[in-house]
Formats: sequence, C-alpha cells, structure tokens
Amino acid sequence: MDQEINTVIRVHAPGGPDVMQVETLPVPQPGPGEVLLRQEAIGVNFIDTYFRSGLYKFPALPGIPGMEGAGVIEAVGPGVTTLTPGMRVAYAGVLGGYARYRILAADKVVVLPEQISFETAAGVMLRGLSAHMLLRQVYPVRKGEIILVYAAAGGVGQLLCQWGRFLGARVIGVTSTPEKAALARACGAEEVLVGTENLPQRVRDLTEGAMVPVVYDSIGRDTFEVSLSCLAPRGLMVSYGNASGPVTGVDVGTLAAHGSLYLTRTSLITYIAKRPELEASAAEMFSLLGQGVLRPSIGQRFALKDAAQAHRALESRATTGSTILLP
Repeated sequence: MDQEINTVIRVHAPGGPDVMQVETLPVPQPGPGEVLLRQEAIGVNFIDTYFRSGLYKFPALPGIPGMEGAGVIEAVGPGVTTLTPGMRVAYAGVLGGYARYRILAADKVVVLPEQISFETAAGVMLRGLSAHMLLRQVYPVRKGEIILVYAAAGGVGQLLCQWGRFLGARVIGVTSTPEKAALARACGAEEVLVGTENLPQRVRDLTEGAMVPVVYDSIGRDTFEVSLSCLAPRGLMVSYGNASGPVTGVDVGTLAAHGSLYLTRTSLITYIAKRPELEASAAEMFSLLGQGVLRPSIGQRFALKDAAQAHRALESRATTGSTILLP
C-alpha cells in the first residue's frame, strides 16, 4: 500500500456533475473501532447525485459522495477483534465511498462470501439491502399479491422483480422504453408498462379492477399522484427515490380521497442502523445471490476518475442495472 496517495472524488460546493473533483489525499489510518478498506469496486446510486447537487447535505464540505463498496481490509484500529487485515468485506449506507482507501466503523461492514465478487457486491449492496427493506420489511409481500414497481429495469428495480417473483408475487413493472421493458420481463416482471400515460387505467385492466396493495415508486415528483391512483383502498404508497425531483406540497387529504391510503418515505439507513438488522438483511441477500435467485447486472463500469461521467449517464436515465466505479 502506498502510504502517501489516496485518490478521492470531492465536492467543494453543490452543483452538476462537474463539481466533483479528482484529488489526492494521504491514506487515512483507522482509529478505535475502525477499519481501513482498500476498495476494489464502488457503487454509484441516485442518492450520490442528491448529495452532489445539494438536495441532501454533506455533514461538511468538501464532501466525498458514495454509499457502497467492497474491498479488502488493509488495517484495523484498536478494539477491532472480529475483522482482520486481508478479509474481503462490503458495506452500504455509509457516506464517503468515492475513494481508493476509506475508513469505516467496523460494525458497518459485513464479510463478503468468497463466491461473490467485489464488482457484484458493489453493484448489489445498497440496492439489494434496499430491495430486502422494501419487500420484506416495509411491506412484507405475500404469495399471489400484485405489486407495482417503477424503474423496473434499474438497479433496484431488477432486484425487486427477481425477489418479488421468488416470493410468489405478480410484478407489474413500469419502464421508460420498450428495450428496458424487455429487460424487466427477463428479470421476472409478469407485465411491463412503458411510460405512465393512462397508467392507473392500465393497472386497473391488468388487475380486473382491484388495483394493487403496494406501489414502489423511485421516481418521485412526476409520478406521485399517478401512483396514488394505482393503489387499492388502504394500500401503501412507498416513495423511496427522487429521480424526477422530490415530492413536495402533499395534501394529506388526498390519501383519504384515494381510499384511506398509507404513505411512507423510506431510508435504508433506518433499517440497517443496528448491527443485528444489517447482518440479518445481508445474510438473506447473500443467500439468494448464492442460489441464483438474485442476478444483479453491472450495466456500466467507469474509472473512479470518471465519476462525473457516471453521474451524467445515471441522471439521463441512459443506464440499466447497476453502475460501478473501479478505483
């Protein structure tokens, strides 16, 4: 390990992709309860663009985007007894990922099974744990239910289709193009609707008027009202992304008007905040990866120094599957 050089991507002020600067810093050293991770692959997610743009705030500037990655432990700090240098590990939900080397609290990483590659882990940790949260905790999907999944060809969307089908649900996917629709079908969506025009009526036709008990909406502002209209009475609207911008100015009375609906805005960090929750969620996800139930696809790979290019591709919705950075 070069003790002098650590390549990182830093944001000094919010803005577009070009505000991300490639910089070199000293390699950090782990303190008590911490590990130093040499990252082999880093995940790129929409939440990274929210921090970069200023929609979400860094704890301090300059800040380093990135919420997931995988690599090898280089060193451990005092008090770390369950992890040792050389171990393969992965993490999700911890800001600061766009770096060759990074420091993490030891209780925020999980040991990576040998059969799972670093690239797969970087492409699935945040998305896979999010899918577990959505399907197994926020709304425990049951066999025979019909669920509606937006961005069904995206990183989380593909996993929701695969995992939902494994649970016995009928998945209706929503995509923006016919090409993405074909990908969603290959991932297990029983029906895929292209675009959101007349979406409630098309969902009504597919469900014989019953509508759906849950909608998983990662789009945000542009689809919020449409999503409410796709729900059955007392259904659950799950908002977990802002691809089109944040949902604002919600009149809670609209939930009553659509049939006494429930609404939640989820954050994965809440669901993996405690170590036992993180371990249990990761174990179930790793098990399904090992069985081939979950088949995450790496749609795009960029060098770490090309993080701005990765953000442009993501925000233009030109991507499918997961996007990763390679240090």
